[in-house]
Amino acid sequence: MEPCVVSAGYPMNEWEWQLLEDKPSLESALVRGVEIKRNDRVRLHPRPGADMMDLALAGKIAIVESIEQDYEGQIQIAVVLEDDPGRDLGFLRQPGHRFFFHAEELEPA
Repeated sequence: MEPCVVSAGYPMNEWEWQLLEDKPSLESALVRGVEIKRNDRVRLHPRPGADMMDLALAGKIAIVESIEQDYEGQIQIAVVLEDDPGRDLGFLRQPGHRFFFHAEELEPA
């Protein structure tokens, strides 16, 4: 069965789903007054009250995989841990090797 999401009272068709998926990544983002781009290194500082996985990553160095903007206009920075032996999977956008943080949770390394 095909997934059905209602948008403005009507089910979304395949074309509308494609528009959501085709949202381009941003070239850069400002993090603590420094412009960061893809492949830059950052240190992770999850916000207080973050989930256990984010807290386990506190202080780790990561590589920016992409900078994306969600549908509410919030910037999300996808990172891959520098010391992850499976980091190639993160660059292939596989779950468990790619993590999302807000700019205020990062520090340029």
